[in-house]
Amino acid sequence: MIVVAIIGILAAIAIPNFMRFQLKAKSSEGKVNVAAIRTAQESYLAEFGSYVEAAVLPAGIPGVQKVAFTIPVTDPPHGFSTLGWSPEGSVFFQYAVNATSTAYTISAAADIDGNGTDQFWGYVKGGPGLTSMTSASHPSCVLGGIAG
Repeated sequence: MIVVAIIGILAAIAIPNFMRFQLKAKSSEGKVNVAAIRTAQESYLAEFGSYVEAAVLPAGIPGVQKVAFTIPVTDPPHGFSTLGWSPEGSVFFQYAVNATSTAYTISAAADIDGNGTDQFWGYVKGGPGLTSMTSASHPSCVLGGIAG
């Protein structure tokens, strides 16, 4: 009986910690992919002299389950195709890039814990005299940055 009680106490402590670490791991997808999109943008700028806008993908903000990240075949090509970026496999986050010729924002949104409150990650690359931009794709994502 004592062994069962000890196991119950350990489970009561371990399960919430496990859930918290699991959410942290899912959340890191957004940060890593935003950084990868940033790298792709800077590479594109170096080669072609401008930034690329990419429409929101996937169509809806994913919930607790991953969804497929499928770039549609369009003419002209979708912005993520032009950048040469796509994640490996399915994703927890929805990604978008709003761009001008000299600045861009990258935003990522997800509801990884399924509580109805979206989590946002973003990055701003400002142009001369520009200190912040708004993400048109994720307007509740407040993005701020330092002019470059």
